[in-house]
Amino acid sequence: MTKEDILKALGNVQEPDLGKDLVTLNMVQDIVIEGNYVSFTVVLTTPACPLKDMIQNACVNAVKILVNKDAVVKVNFTSNTTTKRKDDEALLPNVKNIIAVVSGKGGVGKSTVAANLALALATGGAKVGLMDADIYGPSVPIMFGVRGERPMMKEVDGKGKIVPLEKFGIKLLSIGLLVDEKSAVVWRGPMASSAIRQFVTDVLWEELDYLVIDMPPGTGDIHLTLVQTVPVTGVVVVTTPQDVALADAKKAIAMFGQAQIKVPIIGLIENMSWFTPAELPENRYYIFGKEGGKRLAEEYDIPFLGQIPLVQSIREGGDAGTPIMMSDDMVSKKAFFDFAGAAVRSISMRNANMNAAEVAEVVEEVELAHRIL
Repeated sequence: MTKEDILKALGNVQEPDLGKDLVTLNMVQDIVIEGNYVSFTVVLTTPACPLKDMIQNACVNAVKILVNKDAVVKVNFTSNTTTKRKDDEALLPNVKNIIAVVSGKGGVGKSTVAANLALALATGGAKVGLMDADIYGPSVPIMFGVRGERPMMKEVDGKGKIVPLEKFGIKLLSIGLLVDEKSAVVWRGPMASSAIRQFVTDVLWEELDYLVIDMPPGTGDIHLTLVQTVPVTGVVVVTTPQDVALADAKKAIAMFGQAQIKVPIIGLIENMSWFTPAELPENRYYIFGKEGGKRLAEEYDIPFLGQIPLVQSIREGGDAGTPIMMSDDMVSKKAFFDFAGAAVRSISMRNANMNAAEVAEVVEEVELAHRIL
């Protein structure tokens, strides 16, 4: 066996999402051959890649079938998380991908989805941060059990920076960590938008593969401020199956698809899809309707990232400060793992096939309002 033989064989292994072979994509490194033993490293586009096993089996079969049926093949994996930022990177310079989790209305479980998405990505090996940008209803302090804690300050290049808290392996920041939780945040739009800018400019996020941002419900000032401030890689839209939630989810999809914003939709996730009682594990009760989110994704031709069941332990974990991804509930954890896997696949394809992520040049709100009216 020679390195050329191995590369020729691996040239027949396709990266499932990108549609090209591993050799063309320069994903094969460090080939070592000793007799019948061969090892090499495949460089994935994300450490949270859900297709590792598929790629590994395809590589082993390619070498055995096309090179040496007696070969003992060891496939190692490393990752180089893809990014496609097109800005001067003055803000969040070490963050590769920025994911905004949005919903058209409140009450659909957006914060639960954002928190467990971040944890699922981190469990897969990625470096992850979670920014709670829901100024008026911050949930991160309760969901991560850090109520009452305060972030530290650190001087960087002569400027004070807020150091995010760390819990369960991810970086955390929320307005709820900076103000008394018993005090209402009574801010007009410009002040709320200013706070979001500070979360970007005055926080030491350091190196991250993914920064997940839990956005406020609806479409408004904070959403516009975010896309004007940083190059958002894409948006995850959260909905429940019922028509009321779907109608508002359409507005969120439409907002980010407008020409003056044009932020890609990573996909849509349907939360509270069905309820299964513990005593009747085979039964599914579609309390809020059936597959409304899937139909909406098909209508708008955006990726459908999966369904999260309505499970009591998900709610209990969030209230207790231990999200479901940190529990032993394997059924619920699998739903979030599958969702996170679909999300990172969509992000990798977006980075490979779409234009670079730029800061949106949003027209003035007055002008936009005139256009709408």
